[in-house]
Amino acid sequence: MAAAQLDGGGILMVVEIIRYQLAADLAESFVRAYQEAGVYLDRSPHCLAYEITQGVEEPNHYIIRIEWDSVEGHMQGFRQEENFQHFFALVKPYFSSIQEMKHYRIIRT
Repeated sequence: MAAAQLDGGGILMVVEIIRYQLAADLAESFVRAYQEAGVYLDRSPHCLAYEITQGVEEPNHYIIRIEWDSVEGHMQGFRQEENFQHFFALVKPYFSSIQEMKHYRIIRT
């Protein structure tokens, strides 16, 4: 999926970071839910990539990192798609464990 080009050739892309702190008994179902929900991210033209990471020192901490073509592509694009309804149904049970959910721009890779 191609990202939108800005004047000067830059990429208009943002990274959504979602940080979770989960109870130990939720970890397995959480990972499974996001793996299943990834199907709907893959179907969206606005989602460029995503990953699920687990803390090494604190294994009950997880970060979901989603690359979007833009904030608008995420908020007004994906969230209006049928894909979002399926995605949200899978991950909603874990929303009370969210510590942070924000968009970031990449400064340097």
